[in-house]
Amino acid sequence: MRNLVFLFSVILFVSCNSSEEKEIVKNDEEFVFDMYEPSEMTHLMLSMYDFNEKIKKEIIAGNTPDKFPKEFLDIFTAELTDNKPYNDIFKAYSKVYIDNERAIFDGTSEIPIKQRYNNAINTCISCHSTECVGPISRIEKLLIK
Repeated sequence: MRNLVFLFSVILFVSCNSSEEKEIVKNDEEFVFDMYEPSEMTHLMLSMYDFNEKIKKEIIAGNTPDKFPKEFLDIFTAELTDNKPYNDIFKAYSKVYIDNERAIFDGTSEIPIKQRYNNAINTCISCHSTECVGPISRIEKLLIK
């Protein structure tokens, strides 16, 4: 019985270690990677996110941001992903977002700064719920609790 187990083990070991040379097939065609290139709108929204993340920290620290970023106005002209056309819903949400974002910097407003800030972020969430839902969970992290 021992001999049988020993013989089986040797056969298994040899079969697992046998090396077969594999033929490598080369293709003369050049492979071109299809790399994702973010649209102007994607770049803009990423910078909006970063900016709002910074002012969230300022607001939590008790400071009031003082300068509305003019580049946010590019939301009306930036090229959308896949060259999609602007639709009426996006245009309407964009206007509301810009109004809400400007309100954050209004030092004369009687609405608490946290509420004004959250109004702007909630506008982003509402707009994204109609079209591009992917970043919603990330945008929700911008809200001040």
